[in-house]
Amino acid sequence: MNTLGPPDPAVGRSGESPRGSEGSAGSEDEAAGPSVLTLTLNPTVDLAWEVERLTAVGKSRARVRSVAAGGGGINVARGVVRLRGRATAVHTAGGEAGLRLNRLLNAEGIDHVAVDIEDETREALVLFETERRHSYHIVPPGPRVNAHEGMRCLDVLERAAGDHPYVVASGSLPHGLSPDFYALAARRIRKAGSRLILDTSGPALSGALTEGVFLLRCNRTEATSLTGRDIRSLDDARAVNEHLLTTGAAEVAVTTVGALGAVCSTGHGHTELHAPPLPGEPLSDAGAGDGMVAAIAARLTAGDDPVSATTLGVAVAAAAMLTPSTEPFDPEVARSLRPEVRARFHARP
Repeated sequence: MNTLGPPDPAVGRSGESPRGSEGSAGSEDEAAGPSVLTLTLNPTVDLAWEVERLTAVGKSRARVRSVAAGGGGINVARGVVRLRGRATAVHTAGGEAGLRLNRLLNAEGIDHVAVDIEDETREALVLFETERRHSYHIVPPGPRVNAHEGMRCLDVLERAAGDHPYVVASGSLPHGLSPDFYALAARRIRKAGSRLILDTSGPALSGALTEGVFLLRCNRTEATSLTGRDIRSLDDARAVNEHLLTTGAAEVAVTTVGALGAVCSTGHGHTELHAPPLPGEPLSDAGAGDGMVAAIAARLTAGDDPVSATTLGVAVAAAAMLTPSTEPFDPEVARSLRPEVRARFHARP
């Protein structure tokens, strides 16, 4: 089903162009209901390698663990599908790496729409050292996306958004786009009658705050950049969320504090969600944030309230800590951890 209006020659869809693609809509036993739409402006081809131990002299022999499409919104779409939801990923794609990105998404069966750009899509390296069980995530800045290419992304997003109650914009802005790009996206998404869930950082985060979004997710580093004070506790996170709600930056604010958990704040109050104890050794936090956002988006789309959705998000983030590098979380582990997430409510002043 084509929900994007008249075709744009720079927008790739399956069966129309080898440069862009829209993957399979999923299996017949997939959960019914609305789909989550995601936006990834700076995607990656994630190369995951494994070495026994890095050596300073000579060669470190590596084994290829996986090659997968990555980037915030793509990872969120993958997480939604793993939680038995439906998702479509809108993303940029350029050069040979962009072609590879499209092929990987097609092979994985993730529904997607690629917007062509001139510069090359980035490749990122995840290196897992088995002896010390430690991950290194090496990420280049990525391509330059010009204003015209950015507007095409917004046009595609707006045309698609009307068929999706929630849109997730996740990840960094590539070079060439203005810091208020996500604010422009929020305006378009609201016009289409959808709600924006935003997960970004740096100038892209501060540039979006004036427009107001439905749900804003920050980790403690991002929250520190907004407030200028270290976020070390759930009390600190609650103060950040109160500021975001009071200033109209978001209707719902979710701030995470590493292994402590997260605070989900709405007009009704602030709910501390304490992370569950892990049933194993933590290996990497690389996919925890995207997994949390995927759970929030999937459950909101299914009709849950924000606190309930974020509760599953905390469990998914914990499950993601148990997988090496950027490997996806185990949904069954996440569901088993959900009852262990402890909640404590604080009324707003």
